[in-house]
Amino acid sequence: MDAAKTIKELRERTGMTRKEFSEHTGIPVRTLEDWEAARRTPPEYIPRLIAYQLKYEELVREKEGKNGEDY
Repeated sequence: MDAAKTIKELRERTGMTRKEFSEHTGIPVRTLEDWEAARRTPPEYIPRLIAYQLKYEELVREKEGKNGEDY
């Protein structure tokens, strides 16, 4: 899968707009737009790094949810 598709799919899975995703990841909105439209190509590690960040946040949320059930 190409980087443009990967980044767009990662963002869409979060349910965030480009602006929200930009604020969440610290990537400028214009850069996200260019990447998703394949006008520019991000470094190859960027899609993986974003995927890792989102997975980590998901795991933290799950762990926090389980800890809350113990009480």
